[in-house]
Amino acid sequence: MTDSLGPRYAELATITVFLADLFIRVGLSVRVINRRRPVGVSLAWLTLVLLVPFAGAALYLLVGENRLGRKRALRAAAAHTPYVRWLNDLEGRAVRDWSALGPECEQHSRLCTAVAGIPALPGNRLELIHDAESTFRRMIADVDGAQRSCHFEFYIWNVGGTADEVAEALMRAAQRGVGCRVLVDAVGSHDFLRSPLAKRMRDAGIQIKAALPVSLLRTLFVRLDLRLHRKIVVIDGEIGYTGSQNLVDPRYFKVDAGVGPWVDAMVRLVGPAVEPLGITFLEDWELETGEGIEKLSATGDVHAVADRGPAAVQVVPSGPAQRGDAIYTVLLTTIYAARHELVLTTPYFVPDEPLLTALVAAAARGVDVTIVLPKRVDSKLVRLASQAFKGDLLEAGVRIVMFRGGLLHTKSITVDGQFSLFGSLNLDPRSLWLNFEITLAVYNAQFTSLLRQLQQTYIEQADELTREAWAARTLGQKFADNTARLLGPLL
Repeated sequence: MTDSLGPRYAELATITVFLADLFIRVGLSVRVINRRRPVGVSLAWLTLVLLVPFAGAALYLLVGENRLGRKRALRAAAAHTPYVRWLNDLEGRAVRDWSALGPECEQHSRLCTAVAGIPALPGNRLELIHDAESTFRRMIADVDGAQRSCHFEFYIWNVGGTADEVAEALMRAAQRGVGCRVLVDAVGSHDFLRSPLAKRMRDAGIQIKAALPVSLLRTLFVRLDLRLHRKIVVIDGEIGYTGSQNLVDPRYFKVDAGVGPWVDAMVRLVGPAVEPLGITFLEDWELETGEGIEKLSATGDVHAVADRGPAAVQVVPSGPAQRGDAIYTVLLTTIYAARHELVLTTPYFVPDEPLLTALVAAAARGVDVTIVLPKRVDSKLVRLASQAFKGDLLEAGVRIVMFRGGLLHTKSITVDGQFSLFGSLNLDPRSLWLNFEITLAVYNAQFTSLLRQLQQTYIEQADELTREAWAARTLGQKFADNTARLLGPLL
């Protein structure tokens, strides 16, 4: 009798596992379809869920959806309403006369306003800084001159070198009564948050907060790879910085990664656009601290700034707390706006089909399209996925050049010498759909010319990828590249 029960229990267990697997696959497939994500992303997840039992479902539940967490999502929704009212006050100071900037600029700005809620503001002066040492020296001087507030927001804060001198300047500012807030990503700045330097900064009176904290328990409720990727500095509500530079000295950051020094650029901004940059910081701070709009209105040092220069600038924040496709729509519109020349620099390039189509279409209609990528990156999978798209672009006439002077980390787009995008946004699914990012749309030929000159210095330190070199890849390389391409939407 006992012997006969064994096979029955085994049969029952097999049926149970089969039914559970079927229920999970069907249920998650319906969920993936109903999420209405981009087709490539949805198909990639459906393939993984249907072909890989249990593990595919587990991976989807961990990183398949942009889950901020219930409490955080409710806090974000509650906090966003007063900030929207705050931003709406900017509309009265928006650019009114676009005649000198061209119709493409006006249409592009309208699109950015529609998706991000922040208008283009005239009267800004921008200083393009193309290396970390100069950026930090400029920052230190501004912090030493601060009278009221210093707000810093970064994905990575790394101890060592000139970055420590920035911390020392902040401690001096805090000790003379300046309100100093530092917001850093909990993952990207993990080591810094636990460092003796961070303790010294807190002891000096600097408020330091970790954004999007992670823990084993949180994996059940929150997607852990949603990260704060923004780089924002606002000093006295009058001076702003943003771009691709983390608060790291390249001489001390990932020196053993085999990619060379990280090469970045930042913009120092004075003028009316500093205000929405400051508002973006305060909303991020509120999301993590819950201090309340009343307190932050009194201590946040956000105020109207007088005209300081000729440039119209539009601040475009993006991320899970904003409209999901905002920056993606802006990016596609930027590419389709090009009539003569389009130059893009990015460290991570994993386009989906619409983005790839936009670039191919630009080249097909006669636009000189150049994409500048680093020769070596710190992610092998991203490198393979990026490789897989280069053939389509080369066939269409897109010029691809590979920077050999280190890991080119600058994220920039120039369009026809008339306007440009500059900020923290990479051209990959993570930046476009998952990370909290910050981008400046700059409608000014003078600044765009300077940015185009910087892009040209990268091109002059790069090797052009030819069709012949592309065709000479081995069969193994081609298979690896094409396999990685299938995973591109999930990266």
